[in-house]
Amino acid sequence: MTLDATIPAQLLRLPDVMSRTGLARSTVWNLVAAGRFPKQVKLSERSSAWVSSEVDHWVTAKITERDLRSH
Repeated sequence: MTLDATIPAQLLRLPDVMSRTGLARSTVWNLVAAGRFPKQVKLSERSSAWVSSEVDHWVTAKITERDLRSH
């Protein structure tokens, strides 16, 4: 996914990702490892964050997936 250069990217730390998605910490990391959740951006050796628009896109895709299954 490419970012729109006119909109500054916002980064979310893990607690914010967990809050937006309803996922537990271990589930977020397991999904990232499986390639089923957006990859984190390394901010430093011990710090990571996620691009908010990528997380929002993942949530929207899950809702769409649900809606398609219910038809």
